[in-house]
Amino acid sequence: QVQLQESGPDLVKPSQTLSLTCTVSGTSITSNSYYWAWIRQSPGKGLEWMGAILGSAYYSPSLKSRTAISRDTSKNHFTLQLNSVTPEDTAVYYCARVQGSYFDWGQGTQVTVSA
Repeated sequence: QVQLQESGPDLVKPSQTLSLTCTVSGTSITSNSYYWAWIRQSPGKGLEWMGAILGSAYYSPSLKSRTAISRDTSKNHFTLQLNSVTPEDTAVYYCARVQGSYFDWGQGTQVTVSA
């Protein structure tokens, strides 16, 4: 059974870079059957797709200029970097394994952007 666990700082200052890691167990992230994705939910808003990686990375057009997703197959994890954060980037960040409309989710991690 696949398990995903997000990790990273819970507080980031404005203009800094938010970096999160999703550690995967129970399966290999080298599988070409799945996308490995980052999704967030800001307070009072719905889920927002940020991007995913399957070999190459694909990004939401609205976040593409500030986002980088990469993977380390030796550690079986993938990472999110979001640059130049503002308080509007405060959200619960989720990693997920995606195949079509089927998602396996991490538990999510709250990140607050504040001075």
